[in-house]
Amino acid sequence: MNKLICRTVISCLIVLASGRVCGADKDYALQIHLPREITITSETASLGQVSIIRGEQSLVAKASEIKLGQFSVPGQKIVVDRSMVLSRLACSGISGSEVTLTGAERTIVKQQQQIVKGGEFVKSALSFLEKQRHGKSICEFKAIRVPEDLVISGNNQDIEFSASSARNNIKNRAKVKVKVTAMSQGQELGVRDVIFRLKYKCRQAVAQIDIARGVVIKPENVKIEQIISNYPESAGWKEPYGLVARRKLAANIVIQPGMVGPLEPPVIIKRNQNVIIRINRDGLAITATGKTMQQGKAGDYIKVRNIDSQRIIMAKVNEDGTVEPVL
Repeated sequence: MNKLICRTVISCLIVLASGRVCGADKDYALQIHLPREITITSETASLGQVSIIRGEQSLVAKASEIKLGQFSVPGQKIVVDRSMVLSRLACSGISGSEVTLTGAERTIVKQQQQIVKGGEFVKSALSFLEKQRHGKSICEFKAIRVPEDLVISGNNQDIEFSASSARNNIKNRAKVKVKVTAMSQGQELGVRDVIFRLKYKCRQAVAQIDIARGVVIKPENVKIEQIISNYPESAGWKEPYGLVARRKLAANIVIQPGMVGPLEPPVIIKRNQNVIIRINRDGLAITATGKTMQQGKAGDYIKVRNIDSQRIIMAKVNEDGTVEPVL
């Protein structure tokens, strides 16, 4: 009796086991395997790109064309899960009962990208400036900031940089526009502006000792130094030698234009001084006596009263101390 029961139980187990095996061996029309992560080159993700599909050839071709999403911005990721796959398949007329899914529960889809570093833009712009250097006094170009990296969709192995000058209203800066182009297609991939601060070679005059007011500027008391400046040297800059100090200049002070000036000629004629009024015309010389109403230096125009006629005239002071009427 016990042997009969055991045989019956074993027979049932064999039947159940065989039933499970048959279920496991059921053939699905489509087998789709989803990886955890995948990178594609195109802008639109399809099921055939993000998974491995096997099965009936016509269904494989149909399922492979199903769209799962589109990349709109660089760095974007598309998440594909099993329910999404089954939903898209159903919309295309493929029932879930015909599909078996294996692999990951969801797949992260990325687009293949190429990154152009901001430093590459600076390098290209710097090379352009070095070739276009206009002033010999410019000795340095320093980028104020590095532009953002450029993310390019796909993998453009052959790219080229082209640079050109851009409008800039700041005197000690240079602005360069750098373009990145795919050489094989001639397509512009991106543009970045690079702004440089310029450095200039300049000269400055420095007092070597204390210089009193009225003292003539000479190599013995003032030296000329070469410096690097943020601004270009003033147009027409000259060594101040031969000028005189307009005020006291302390040692080591940098001499600015307003601190020195030309040597003023001495006063030749004083006020209320008797002078000779001289007129020279066509070889004819006429003289008269006058009294000055103003003091003057050579070349100045002053008022003079003719002593004989008491008439006041304007006259130019000559270097010999005479005056010449302005007719």
